[in-house]
Amino acid sequence: MDAAAMIAAHIELNSGMDRLRQVRPEFAAADADTISAILSEAAKFSSAYLAPLNPIADQEACRLEDGRVRTVAGHRDAWKAFVDGGWPTLDQSADFGGQNLPLVLWAGCQELFDRGCVAFGMLPGPQRAAAHLLAAWGDEATKSEWLPKLVTGEWGATICISEADAGSDVGRLRTTAAVDDTGIWRITGEKMWISFGDHDLTPRIGHFLLARETGPSGGISLFLVPDTITNPDGETSRNAIVVRRIEEKMGLHGSPTCALGFEGAQAFLVGQPGRGLAQLFVMITNMRLSVGVQGLGLASLAADIGAAYAEERRQGGSPKSPAVPIVQHRDIQRLLLGMEARVEMLRGLILTAAIQADLATHESDPDAAARARGLTQWLLPIVKTTGGEFAFDNANDAIQVLGGAGYTREWPVEQILRDARVFTVYEGTTGMQAIDLLHRRLWKDEGAGLKLFLQDARQCAARCAAPDHVSALQCFDLLEDAAKQLGALASSPRNAEASATAFLHLASTCALSWIAVQLADLDGSPLHARLGILGRYWLKSAKAHADLAHSQVREGATLLSEFDALRSNRSM
Repeated sequence: MDAAAMIAAHIELNSGMDRLRQVRPEFAAADADTISAILSEAAKFSSAYLAPLNPIADQEACRLEDGRVRTVAGHRDAWKAFVDGGWPTLDQSADFGGQNLPLVLWAGCQELFDRGCVAFGMLPGPQRAAAHLLAAWGDEATKSEWLPKLVTGEWGATICISEADAGSDVGRLRTTAAVDDTGIWRITGEKMWISFGDHDLTPRIGHFLLARETGPSGGISLFLVPDTITNPDGETSRNAIVVRRIEEKMGLHGSPTCALGFEGAQAFLVGQPGRGLAQLFVMITNMRLSVGVQGLGLASLAADIGAAYAEERRQGGSPKSPAVPIVQHRDIQRLLLGMEARVEMLRGLILTAAIQADLATHESDPDAAARARGLTQWLLPIVKTTGGEFAFDNANDAIQVLGGAGYTREWPVEQILRDARVFTVYEGTTGMQAIDLLHRRLWKDEGAGLKLFLQDARQCAARCAAPDHVSALQCFDLLEDAAKQLGALASSPRNAEASATAFLHLASTCALSWIAVQLADLDGSPLHARLGILGRYWLKSAKAHADLAHSQVREGATLLSEFDALRSNRSM
């Protein structure tokens, strides 16, 4: 099935889309025909520019020459076409050159782009995040200069947070910010893991950076550090930023992950002093959703490659007859059904999260806005983690379908597996997402998002006529029970944290089952029939997955009781 058509079907089936068009008049222009047309054009762009670029970027990789990063052949042409086509502007504010379209349409288009070349999307992703960050916290002069350029893609942007001994533990960062004798902020320190930290695709790059202010407060603030500076006479020069290296990575070779040195670089304060870390939270929705979409794009591509190969590859059957297509073998059918079900349940979940995120911002009713916000916050760690896991799982299963061929570079599934591996690592590992779900969403928020989710999920399951809807209700009961168990351990967080990842996986199974009960009764058109089949298939095994995760939550720290003994034994 055509991915663009499936995305459009999911969007129109989502009840939140009608509400979004009501509360945001600009979104009324995004009717079904317009959405289908835009998605179709996104698919064409991806096929024409990104799919051909992908193998070149993987094999050649970006390189460091004379202190600057050079991208691979074809990347600049693809970027120019991307910018000229207006693709960076989809969900951005019209005040700065955006199209004021719903976030869900961006998510649908980005999935199609990531199917073509996921490394390519590592540049517009931080640009979008930086634009939202600057719109929220920048002063008028900085916004006027930078936002129109970032929104359209004319200028690039990065997010610089991590340091050698202060990755996720941001409070330990050592990069400093000091005001010089002329009143200019100067940044000194080392940053790493910076996607497109340097490149030759845009004439200017703005680094959005966290640094600790010198002086008594020592607070962590947010700064914009341009890679070029224009003096009062209009002359432009390089800022004091040095590219230390490009990381050698397992995958995403077309995305240069840089280590940068800031050697007294000129900077501009963004927002309030000492509030940099808190201000960064405006990016959380965008970054977690982006990773989920990346995972979906590669999961979808792997499933399509596996299905096409299984129809054409012939092996087995009676020796007296021609070999049969391997799609006739039951184990291949098991793999294909699993891959395609993951894609459609995840697609439905991501698009739902995108719609809820927009409703959280634009709802006119405060109670409805709060409800959408709570549901979005509950879903984001799930979307981020599940997207990464499903991309890797589908790549792994596609290799099984292709057999030895899948392990070779002749087929793209081995690259998909390499590229996908990082999705459960950056923007917070699976364990960190699990801790966030436990501490912030279950304990700090007193499970407000979980309660909203369970209420909606149970109502959807009750309306479902498919026999296996009962399994979804049982999954939801297990999630509620697990939440109660962990809630009782709030005073003993270390023990509860032993169950956090299992709780996240249980929550993921339930979120995907919520989508499944909304699809299971569909029939009629080929698109709807397909979604109905896969929804019913998902429900058949959901309870088994939930039982396993629930038992791991229940066992919790007991499962880790031998770790100290093992560690002691290992040191002998």
